Amino acid sequence: MQLSVLVIDDDVEIREFLKDFLEGEGYFVTLLADPTHALELLKEDLFHVIVLDLMMPELHGIDLLSQIRVHDDDIAVIILTGHPSLQSATTSIELDVSAYIRKPFTPQEFREAITRISKKKNLQLSREQELHQVVGLKLRALRKQKNLTLKQMARRTELSVSLISQIERSSATVSIASLYKLACALDVRITDFFVNF
Repeated sequence: MQLSVLVIDDDVEIREFLKDFLEGEGYFVTLLADPTHALELLKEDLFHVIVLDLMMPELHGIDLLSQIRVHDDDIAVIILTGHPSLQSATTSIELDVSAYIRKPFTPQEFREAITRISKKKNLQLSREQELHQVVGLKLRALRKQKNLTLKQMARRTELSVSLISQIERSSATVSIASLYKLACALDVRITDFFVNF
């Protein structure tokens, strides 16, 4: 199973550390520096877990968490904070966070939190969802390997940037016609997208 994780943190070092760590654990990771764009992103893509920093200049994490809960009251949220307080911990609990982690943290702390969340939320993917993820991950890997941007892929395939991005994130079903266009643009066989499935 592969979880899709959205990391919202204004600290570039934390974002990059979490991306490297979580991708190494086999998760699909999206990074967001500006919390004011979070709700827009949550409406467009499917995420299983949100990692949310509390102290950000544009929008406080607790305020964003309240907004997220209006949009989705079930999504797992991990709070990160370098400034833990009784008030933020209490509010986080009231807003049903799955974990409250203090910075600096160890990879093991994060690993345990994600494992606990997966079990509690019963995040088991169907065979169809697994197929979407395999295709999306392979598409992203092949595109990066050829140093192509989403815009360049869109130009080569006449598919929209949004659709290609959704296919990579496993949030859209890809048609055979679209898969054929993507394979041609990447100079691979369609079957190459299904390796490891």
